[in-house]
Amino acid sequence: MIYLNIVVEGPTEETFVRDILAPYWGELGIFAVARSVETARKKGRIHRGGGRNYRKARQDILTWLKQQKNAWCTTMFDLYGIYNNFPTYGSVNENLSPYERVRKLEKAFAEDIADSRFIPYLQLHEFETILFTNIEKMNVFYFDKDRQIKHLIEMAEKYDSPELINESEATAPSKRIISEIPEYESNKVLVGPKVARAIGLEQIRMKCLHFNEWLCSIESLVEA
Repeated sequence: MIYLNIVVEGPTEETFVRDILAPYWGELGIFAVARSVETARKKGRIHRGGGRNYRKARQDILTWLKQQKNAWCTTMFDLYGIYNNFPTYGSVNENLSPYERVRKLEKAFAEDIADSRFIPYLQLHEFETILFTNIEKMNVFYFDKDRQIKHLIEMAEKYDSPELINESEATAPSKRIISEIPEYESNKVLVGPKVARAIGLEQIRMKCLHFNEWLCSIESLVEA
């Protein structure tokens, strides 16, 4: 059995890993556990998720690696809104393609953690990218939003891959969804992973190159 710990952005990613990725990996002999970044400790209680501080994320990763010597560790952090104290942040050429940029950042991330058991992953550009793989599946929850979902489909069709959808404040994948379906903002933890399940990993992997590369790197642990 291979043990894999995943430090994630927040509760939406945590649910996605728990309900979709962990069962899939389990069939391959990989036992995966996800948790959000520890952001604070108050009165003996650990608070997780919602932070935008790389130092805290780094410490959480290093602590988990130290605690479980027999486990691998990976991440699922958004490239959109990435920590401003992230390694090489600000020095990576913004004219690079999203794929070139994210790979440079992941390389710097790996070098900063400096542990052979660490596999960095940054999501292009955030979790909702996955939903744009087949955004029509939003109708599973929003069956009365045909017009709004049609607009989202038209947005998705402008890009060769959902991973190329713009990461600006106004046009990031989540912002596009919320602009058409405001309710999504308050129930994304429930809706997002369930829509991803309805789409299916096979289709997500076909359309999201970087996401697929991440899964391949995890699967390769079985063959090592």
